[in-house]
Parts: sequence; C-alpha cells; structure tokens
Amino acid sequence: MPPRWQRVVYPAGALPAVGIAGVVAAATVPIDRPGIGWLVAGAVAAGAVTGVHRRAGRSRESDGPGEPGDRERLWWAIAALALLSVGTFRAAGWLFVLCVAAAAVAGSLAVVGRRSTRGLFRDAAAVPLASIGALAWVYTAQSSLRTGAGARHRRLGVSAAVTVGLLVVFVPLLAGADATFAALVEALVPRMDGGILARWIVVFLLAAIGCLSAVYLLAGAAADAGGRERIPHRMLVRAEWGLPVGALTAVFALFVAAQLVALFGGDDYVQRTAGLTYAEYARSGFWQLSAVTVLTLAVILPVLHRAARDSAADRRWLRGSLCTISGLTLVMIASALGRMWTYQQAYGFTVLRLLVGTCELWLGGVYILVIVAVLRLEPAWLPRATAGTAVAALLTLSALNPEGLVARENIDRWQRGEEIDIDYLAGLSADIVPAIDRLPAAVRIDLRHRLEYRFDDDTWNSWNLARTRAR
Repeated sequence: MPPRWQRVVYPAGALPAVGIAGVVAAATVPIDRPGIGWLVAGAVAAGAVTGVHRRAGRSRESDGPGEPGDRERLWWAIAALALLSVGTFRAAGWLFVLCVAAAAVAGSLAVVGRRSTRGLFRDAAAVPLASIGALAWVYTAQSSLRTGAGARHRRLGVSAAVTVGLLVVFVPLLAGADATFAALVEALVPRMDGGILARWIVVFLLAAIGCLSAVYLLAGAAADAGGRERIPHRMLVRAEWGLPVGALTAVFALFVAAQLVALFGGDDYVQRTAGLTYAEYARSGFWQLSAVTVLTLAVILPVLHRAARDSAADRRWLRGSLCTISGLTLVMIASALGRMWTYQQAYGFTVLRLLVGTCELWLGGVYILVIVAVLRLEPAWLPRATAGTAVAALLTLSALNPEGLVARENIDRWQRGEEIDIDYLAGLSADIVPAIDRLPAAVRIDLRHRLEYRFDDDTWNSWNLARTRAR
C-alpha cells in the first residue's frame, strides 16, 4: 500500500472515463491486423487519462503547468500515438507488433513523467505493474458512493445499463422491420459470436485496466513509491574497474587492427587467410559483432554508474578508458554494418537482415550518447534518451516502408542480372505492391495473385492505407 494511499482523493469521473476508453478499444481495435482502430483507441485512452488527471488537478500540485514533468509526458504521449499510427499506413504485421510494444513503453513513460528512482525498466513497465494496486484503490474508493457525488455516479451507471438494455431489445426489432435499416445496422455493428464476444471482453479489460493503472499512478502512487530511501552502492575504485576495461580495450584494438588489414587486403587476402569469399566472410562475423556491441554496453554502463570519481585523476582515467572502448566499439559497429551490406549485395535483401542492420545502426547512436554521458560523467539521463532514440529509429524505419524497401532492392538486383526470390516476396505484405510494378507482366500478375488474399476488404476500424492502395 503506498504511504499516501488513504489520502489520495479519488478523481471524480475516473470510472466512467476508463469505461469509455475500454468500450472504444473493444469496438475499434482489430487484433488480427494493423488498422486505424488502434490509433482511435489509443487517442481515446490518452484523452480519458488526461481528462481525469487534469480534473483531479494533479499537475498543478506536482510539477505545475508547463514544468519539465508535464512536457516530458507530452513528448512520450505523442511518441506513443505516432507509433500506433503506423498501423494506419503500413500493412506489415511484424512491424506493427514492434510499434505496439514500443507504444506501450512510451505510454508508461508518459504516465511516469520525469525520471524516477526506480530506473528505466520499472518506469517502462509502471502501468502494468500498478494494475493490482489500481484495482485495490478502486475497491477502497467504493466508500465514496455514500457521498452525493458517488450517488450521482451510481445513478448514471444505472441509466447507462438501462440504455444498453433498451438498445439490445429495440434495434433487432427495427432491423427486422426494415431491410434498409437492417443493412445500416449490419454495417455499423459487427456480427457477434463467441469468439468475437470473448475478444471484445479481453480488449475491454486490458484497455480499462491500463487506463485505470495510469490514473492511479498519476494520482500519486508512483511519486510515493519513488520517494523511498535507497541504500547507496559501494563505488568501484580505479583498480577494480580498470583491469577488465583495459583488457577488453586491448582485445578490441587488436580486433580493429585485424579488420583494417582485411579491409585493405580485399577478397584475395580473405580467401588466403580464412578460406572464404568476402561475402561469406561478412556473413560469418556479423552476428558475433552484433553480440559484442550489445554485451559491451553491459560493461560500460555499470562502470560509468559505479566508478569512483573523487579525484581529478579518477575522472580523467574514467573518461579516457570508457571513451576509448566506446570508440573502438563504434568502429566494430561500422564493420558489422559493412559486413551486412556486403552480404545483402551478394545474397539479397530480407526483412530480418534489414531489421538487424537497423538495430546495429541504432546501437551506433546509443554509443554516441554513451560517449557524451562519459564526457559529462552524468549517466542519469542516458536510459530515457536511449529509449527515445529507439522510438525515433522505429518510426524512421516505418516511414521508410521496410518491406517495400526490401522488394525494391531485390528487384534492383534482379535488373542487374542477379536472381530474385519470388516466393520470399510472396510472403510479404501489401506494402510491396507499389514496388513490383517493374517486374515483367507475367511475374507481376502471378505475384499479385499470390498476395491477393491479404487484400480482403477492411471494416472501418481496420482501414489501412497500404492495403487500400494495393486493392
């Protein structure tokens, strides 16, 4: 139980707003495909939470209007809605799954606001983690139903239930009486069966509990929990962190030197020393280099956070060592990207290769941020900045239309005399349709025929620009 739980005023209108957000999500979210309904549901949920928050006056009590906490919430909320909007323009299911997951993280960070003492991972999962406390909070607040405002809300709830009952009775009767009205009802109201009803209930519960958790956190639970006193960690002296970092730096420097020799030696040198073509050599090292770049962060960040910096010599050694290893890692990232580009030029482009190449490029940006944090010796801002660059990278990838880009590059290779995998293209989404116009008529018609089952008509909430253009 948060320390101030009993003193938190239950925001008037919270349950109706949460209920509306849940109903809209249940009616608009197309679970099986990207569509505009995801954006509609996200916008309504954001509006419901914001409305309750402002009505409760929490922003004036905490940060004050226009303070950094509110501005950071605004930016994360915009990022979350931008990620959900990808489903309106792109048909690739894997891309939208990534965007929905990133939107959930951005939404949680928007609720938390400014950085808390819990850390980035707890802040990113703050909303789902608060769900149990939010439900208990609502249960405790039921005593407010004895007040005049509570009785008014109860009467409104009864009125809403009666309204739904009347619609359930009268709409089918009127639909049976007139075919035109029946067609209108059928277009507006989806057919209900057990599966659809179960889906609606699940989506309603997830959206309603998510909004309720957000309201609960904005009411003060996050600030209270984040204000608990923390036990300071023992700092690492120079000898403790210097040995592993120094050894790793030496290994990285030796590896980079070998890379330069292979780069200038070209294909002949690689075949003599490794027995591989340059494309095979590129493929064999990419995944290992990607793992190294990620694992190196697990070395740099704890040292940056825990290393002692009491003296000027400590600070110079810390800056010099961590900037050196970060710079060498950037060289390895460039090597990994070069290997992936060479491999794709030799064997073709795929979504997976493009995605991991994008992740490696994003890691390069992260290491630049790490170098800035090392030079400033201020790592507190780094986790959220890293999350922000991840959102920006995902939105940029979405704007580039990754599946369309893969199709265009493979068609370019085919026009240069290389082979093209039509079966692979047939497994992609409607996003590739504009790119395949350059294929011969027979191949193009066959490919469109194999993609056609993905172009089935959308309902209003699953409308998608890419599928519309493809049709």
